Amino acid sequence: MTDTTALEHLDEQALRRLAQELMSTVGAQSQVLAEHERVLRERDQLINEKDLKIARLTQEIAVYRRWRFDKRSEAFKGAQRSLFDEDIDADLAAMQAELAALLPKNDKPAAPKDKPRRNTFPPELPRTEFHHEPETTTCGCGCALKRIGEDVSEKLDYTPGVFTVERHIRGKWACAACQTLTQAPVPPHIIDKGIPTPGLLAHVMVAKYQDHLPLYRQERIFGRAGLEIPRSTLSQWVGVCGVRLQPLVDALRQCMLKLPVLHADETHVPMLKPGSGKTHRSFIWTYVSGRFEQLKAVIYEFHDNRGKVNPESFLAGWKGQLVCDAYGGYHGLMAEGVTHIGCMAHARRYFFDLHKATGSDVADQALVIIRELYNIERDCKDLDTQARWRIRQTRSKPIMERYRAWLVSQRLLATDGTQLAKAIDYSLKHWPALVRYLEDGQLPIDNNSAESEIRPVAVGRSNWQFAGSLRAGKRAAAVMSLIQSARLNGHDPYVYLKDIFTRLPTHPNSRIEELLPHNWTAPTV
Repeated sequence: MTDTTALEHLDEQALRRLAQELMSTVGAQSQVLAEHERVLRERDQLINEKDLKIARLTQEIAVYRRWRFDKRSEAFKGAQRSLFDEDIDADLAAMQAELAALLPKNDKPAAPKDKPRRNTFPPELPRTEFHHEPETTTCGCGCALKRIGEDVSEKLDYTPGVFTVERHIRGKWACAACQTLTQAPVPPHIIDKGIPTPGLLAHVMVAKYQDHLPLYRQERIFGRAGLEIPRSTLSQWVGVCGVRLQPLVDALRQCMLKLPVLHADETHVPMLKPGSGKTHRSFIWTYVSGRFEQLKAVIYEFHDNRGKVNPESFLAGWKGQLVCDAYGGYHGLMAEGVTHIGCMAHARRYFFDLHKATGSDVADQALVIIRELYNIERDCKDLDTQARWRIRQTRSKPIMERYRAWLVSQRLLATDGTQLAKAIDYSLKHWPALVRYLEDGQLPIDNNSAESEIRPVAVGRSNWQFAGSLRAGKRAAAVMSLIQSARLNGHDPYVYLKDIFTRLPTHPNSRIEELLPHNWTAPTV
């Protein structure tokens, strides 16, 4: 009986262990199933999002093609018509590039019927040959390969005033024994199967977005250099390059949002509503790294309105200190934890305009006091944060305290509604924001960094006349962000973009930050 009881006891223990193992296995399988379901849901969501993007782009391309040949567009003549056409053509090329990236390789959109035919380059253009041969001339079977021919493709390069041609020669090598053909791969290019070199693309982009030369003017310049490139072709290059550069702008934004201090400002730009043939006021927002930050960068954002949602979207989740004017569009950010740093230059402008218009003695006295503050800033601009803070505490803070008392006394004497009263009221109303720079040596006294970076927009505005579409405005803002950021870091924008266009086709997305202007170094020759 004792043996039987022990056996039964052992069997019960074994059954319990087996039950526990089964429960554990079922639990693990349930977790695996739950994980599979999560992955499937995410995959389905990505597929749905991709399908929606494809549908949206397909519809948008159809709309833009109608706009391109809409009778209302004929109301634009001369330069206006040229600007409209080149922006729409660039938009179409950009959308087609985005659509091609979303579609499977065997389902790419057909080339447009109006695509320009590629002509051979004039024989008199100087040519430089680049040979691309296999790494080894021995076949996998051990036999020696024999060169049986070559493929030649030509790329157009440009330095100011001179066209040259790059001849890329890819030898064909065959094995007589196993009948295999070996050939070096086609070198990757920013525009697949396109004729421009990275240098030519960089020149077109810099000329358009830094020198503000519309494509119809570039077309004439190229014609004088011996080769006319149709503006429709230039527009396609611009559209595709804008798409290729956008990931860099997105990465630059993420880097800027890690900074504790940023500048922000906005300015208006006319934008054409292609379907209506009319223009309306749009805006470019400018975001600049803090004046005393190590990272030097600027990002432009184009929007068809001045709504507060624009800065709130760009700075979503950021809790730093924002140097900006008193425009109400920034107020929502302050409610979300952003600290407003006032602009003394903006406050000064009220008194400057008043003094220039009327010669007001009170305005002149205010300008003298503000000048003292700026003299102190010049003395400490190259010092470290702590040294700058100490100087402001000992020299600037007493001046600001006397200045506020003086403003209050003058306000009692000023008549309500006058320009003097408005000038004083602005400073007193925003006084907490105006004096915050005194308590942190990392903060600037004004927003001049952002206003300086808006100047290229103002210069270009007289050449653009208008942005041809919302897409064109956004593309211009993105490319200008990289060009101006390159300049802030002491780089030649042409050299920078040429290298970026050379490296982008093979550069991994996971290391995109290496190509940002503040991380980039010029290639050694």
